[in-house]
Amino acid sequence: MAKLKDIAEQVGVSISTVSRVMKNDSTRSVSEETRKRIWEVAEKIGYKANRSEKSNRNDSKNNMVHIGCVVAIPQNKYNNPYFSVILEGVERALTEAGIRLEFIYSIENQSDIQQLQSLVKEHRIDGMIIVERIDQDAYEWIKKHVRAVVGVDLSDKTLPVVCYDRELAAKEAVQHLIKQGHKQIGYIGGPELNDDFRLEKRFVGFKSAMNEAGLPVDDNWMIDVKWDVSLSYEMTKLAFEKDGYSPTAIFAASDMMAIAAMRAATERGLRVPEDIAVIGIDNIEISEFTSPPLTTIHVPKVEMGMYAVKLLLDYLDNQYSLPIRMTIPYRMIHRRSSEWKPSGH
Repeated sequence: MAKLKDIAEQVGVSISTVSRVMKNDSTRSVSEETRKRIWEVAEKIGYKANRSEKSNRNDSKNNMVHIGCVVAIPQNKYNNPYFSVILEGVERALTEAGIRLEFIYSIENQSDIQQLQSLVKEHRIDGMIIVERIDQDAYEWIKKHVRAVVGVDLSDKTLPVVCYDRELAAKEAVQHLIKQGHKQIGYIGGPELNDDFRLEKRFVGFKSAMNEAGLPVDDNWMIDVKWDVSLSYEMTKLAFEKDGYSPTAIFAASDMMAIAAMRAATERGLRVPEDIAVIGIDNIEISEFTSPPLTTIHVPKVEMGMYAVKLLLDYLDNQYSLPIRMTIPYRMIHRRSSEWKPSGH
């Protein structure tokens, strides 16, 4: 059976040094390199640490890890029910690992970048989780100055990322509408950061489904609402007032915008789903309780946050060198807002 003496001999330190590291005794300093080597040898030779030693090891390891989180700007404004659940997953996984989240930050203007840089230095951040695309300057700075970075729903191939397939999810939702007989389908969405909203993956998925079915896409019903719920309501109302193309279905790139569009349709005197079907993406909690309940794509938000933490801790522990991309499965949830039957359309 492996003993402290065996570890001490292999590492080249005294038995008392090994004992201090095992018990997390900080009265005398031991270099981080030596601590790491002691635990590596202990594991290699099969030394069975007792429970207090194990918990001390985790505490000492995790107490030295400082994690921050930067979130795309809609978190504070429009899409809170989506982002807050991802963050719940992040905090849950960190709590389980005995680590405190140092800060959650969003960048709205240039001065916020300096503030973020100060936070990173002040909290001695080792690892950062970036939820969706943020300001490019800040992004590059983080990648350069933070030891390990993991993205949630980022398209950067140089970083480890946890995501769901937005393009395929949108395509599946629109194909569901097409199978039900819809030929005129409107789209409500927003851009990724400052790009054209037509480059955003959910729009790409929508367009792909329409093209494959040989269906027309009407510009009056390709509505960029910039992820703003009130704008979604106002612009959908305006679109209904225009003559010509009148959709029998709407696909919205988030549940919040789908719910706002349903209100605009109802105020127009249209019945959902009899006159117009509506589908969203996210499966936020409220979508089940709208009138009628909203058909949507369930995005595993809590799990995305939790896996992002697990990946980040693995990278901080040097377990991987390649940027892993973890794609979490989504699923469609059929509710009444899309139960549509053609009747002379």
